[in-house]
Amino acid sequence: MLRARYLIPLVLFLVIAAFLAVGLTKDPSRVPSPLIGKPVPDFDLPRLEADAGRIGPAELQGEVWLLNIWATWCAGCREEHHVLMEAASRDGVRILGLDYKDERGAALRWLEQRGDPYFASAFDPEGRVGIDLGVYGVPETYVIDAEGIIRHKTIGPVSMEKLKREILPLVRRLQRGETS
Repeated sequence: MLRARYLIPLVLFLVIAAFLAVGLTKDPSRVPSPLIGKPVPDFDLPRLEADAGRIGPAELQGEVWLLNIWATWCAGCREEHHVLMEAASRDGVRILGLDYKDERGAALRWLEQRGDPYFASAFDPEGRVGIDLGVYGVPETYVIDAEGIIRHKTIGPVSMEKLKREILPLVRRLQRGETS
């Protein structure tokens, strides 16, 4: 009876350690999204430039594009910015920025200082579209096909390796009309 008393904590420890070990082998940027394979939520937001009108997914129907959720207060956005600049300029990927819970003036200065990889940026100071997208944190990047279907989601900064290994090949396949 005394041995069982000491074995129970050991067994519990081993079970918890096994769950932790399995969890450490997972990629934290690969959180399954219920939106994969579903239409991008519709939105109609003002553009970041105050007098530039509004923008939403309807304007991009028929194109393969990236939706990048970003903010000036986001350290990960700084980390991935040069990757997005390269994707837009060298690889010709159309990226719609969604400035999330930010200040318009700070966002405009940020893009002016660092360069602007976005063909347009939507301005969402209250983060309402982020709720519809199920944003876990900023940055997040979605690949959206010509039919407006979300095909991929990256949580966290897009690295050059992820861009070259996952995102660009998917964009090229979708541009050829391949869906898988």
